[in-house]
Amino acid sequence: MNGFRRIGYISKKQNMTAMLVCMVGIALNLLFNALVTELEIPLYLDTVGTVAAAVMGGYLPGVVVGFMTNIIKSISDPSSLYYGVLNVLIAVCAAYIARRGWFRKYFGIFGAILVFTFIDGGIGSIIPWYMEGLAFDSESLSGILYQTGYFNLAVSHVLSSLIMDIPDKAVTVLLVASVIRLIPERFYSYCGFSMWMQNPSSVSEAKAEAGKEKTNARVISLRTKVLLMLGTSLMIVAVVATVISMNVFHKTIIEEHKQLAQGTAKLAARVIDGDRVNSYLENAGNAEGYNETKVLLQEILLSSAEISFLYVYRIEEDGCHVVFDIDTEDVKAESTGSIIPFDEGFAEYIPKLLKGDEVDPIILTDEYGHLMTAYQPVYDSKGNTVCYAGVDVNIEQLDADERSFFMEITSVFLNFFILICIFAIWLTDYHIIYPICAITSNTDYLSFAGDSDKDLNENVKAIRSIDVHTGDEIEKLYHSFCQAVLNQSEQMRSIRRLSDSTAKMQDGLIITMADMVENRDSDTGAHIQKTAAYVKIIVEGLKKKGYYAEKLTPKFMSDAVRSAPLHDVGKINIPDEVLNKPGKLTDEEYEIMKTHTTAGKRIMEHAISTVDGDNYLKEARNMAAYHHERWDGRGYPEGLHGEVIPLSARIMAVADVFDALTSPRVYKPAFPLEKALSIIEEGKGTLFDPKCVEVFMDSLDEVKVVLKKYNHQEV
Repeated sequence: MNGFRRIGYISKKQNMTAMLVCMVGIALNLLFNALVTELEIPLYLDTVGTVAAAVMGGYLPGVVVGFMTNIIKSISDPSSLYYGVLNVLIAVCAAYIARRGWFRKYFGIFGAILVFTFIDGGIGSIIPWYMEGLAFDSESLSGILYQTGYFNLAVSHVLSSLIMDIPDKAVTVLLVASVIRLIPERFYSYCGFSMWMQNPSSVSEAKAEAGKEKTNARVISLRTKVLLMLGTSLMIVAVVATVISMNVFHKTIIEEHKQLAQGTAKLAARVIDGDRVNSYLENAGNAEGYNETKVLLQEILLSSAEISFLYVYRIEEDGCHVVFDIDTEDVKAESTGSIIPFDEGFAEYIPKLLKGDEVDPIILTDEYGHLMTAYQPVYDSKGNTVCYAGVDVNIEQLDADERSFFMEITSVFLNFFILICIFAIWLTDYHIIYPICAITSNTDYLSFAGDSDKDLNENVKAIRSIDVHTGDEIEKLYHSFCQAVLNQSEQMRSIRRLSDSTAKMQDGLIITMADMVENRDSDTGAHIQKTAAYVKIIVEGLKKKGYYAEKLTPKFMSDAVRSAPLHDVGKINIPDEVLNKPGKLTDEEYEIMKTHTTAGKRIMEHAISTVDGDNYLKEARNMAAYHHERWDGRGYPEGLHGEVIPLSARIMAVADVFDALTSPRVYKPAFPLEKALSIIEEGKGTLFDPKCVEVFMDSLDEVKVVLKKYNHQEV
């Protein structure tokens, strides 16, 4: 519990520092932006704090600073909210390139300027273009570029935005690069948000392990899966919400335009005296009250910028007879009494218009644009329809409004989308990725660790030091894993103790069997101890020189040394008169003596058959059967040659002969060391494996120690 409190204290302290970094970053953005605005400097400098926070604290602080900066700015300038996505994208890119050390390299600084310029100047130029369209201004940079004739209006707009944004981003990056060179890099570890769910040092290891997960994962990493799931869910919700919002927005705008068109048409119909319409037509606009009515209609036309045309027509079989047609800036009015042919789009409405019925607003696209037309009947004193007041409302702006609304929704969504994704990744890392990676790395370590008491204790200590505190299934899994490791360690200790006891018992049986044989031989004093010591010297020498690397495993080396005392076990079948004969053996007696190899092989094979599985007695069989084989193939019992002879038997051949030469026998005295070594050297490549002789001769210091210990002679 104390460990968890310590971790919580570290986490709280670091988060407070990260929050301070965020507040300072937001303040820098607002302060620098206000300063350049007040001084009328053609820069923005509203991303200095964003880039600094991202470089020092990572993704989450940078995104928080970028997001909150534009939220605060949107209080006085609502459009800032739509541009917040640019600030957030710059934060993500700044954190990414900072990890790769760009801000500490000249080419990296130049690359950062280009990246940020592309985001703010390139992508940023598309937002107003899509929302409001392109406007030509001959005095602006985009207008100047366009007038060169090399670029169209769209390319000129984007290029001018990029060119104008380069100085801003250059100043921003240079300011940040200068500041971070003054701040010690170790301070950066306190600038990022944290949620320590385990030992902080374990998190550091887990971060390194998590960095490998992309290459280690079979298909896709857990972090990517979480991000994909969250991103896909947010995208689906966003698309559905956007489609619904756009549909509602479209219907609302259309309804508003209908109400505007119908209301204006009704107002125009009210100012017209239906009883005078015939007079207006007959006198070509010179009748009494005509001019006064026209003035009122002009005022109605000018009452709304979205009303494009206002006119009064009498509908007859031959077309629309103009009663009033109000001039506009773009279109000259038709004269009173002129006839305008029916537009093709009105074909289905003509019967109703001829009858004098009311019709719903009509949306058409003709030579005058994309218009919504509303007709309102004008009645005379008897209630008869004498003409129609027509109003055309321009709904081309509707398309622009819809594009603007779509861009606003998209920009705001991307703002929140990036923030939520970064926060989700951060939360996933500390609650899932880092704990799992820490447990995994220690599990991998367990797979290759030894089974000594020291190794087992270190394993348990390492697992417990992770100290996961996620408070969920991950923590439950961790505690179960700790218990499993503890139980496994205890089982391994028990198995090792049992194995050690078994090995000691086996070794004791081997020595007992070997002693039974040796006690029958009157002149083989300490033979089994010395040959075992020489075997150990040779196998270790072969290992050091890298000879027979595939064969010389730790198990083989142990088996060879432990089996050495049984190499002459077959002598138990040799009669005493032959085994202890003081003189030279006859040919018949020699043949009997040679049978100790085949007898030893049978004895060992019988012992092996009583024990299931692989065991060290197999090397004892090889030694007993083949330690009298020769490298040149002239040995016994089978005449094997070279590496066909088992390696353990080739090793024993050198050890056995050397001990026979340096030990006294009833039929000879012990040879001097130099003479014995000379004989061994002469047998290299004929009697013995050359590599075994080589390492034996290279280990004379160790050989002399054995001779001195068992032969009690000066060497």
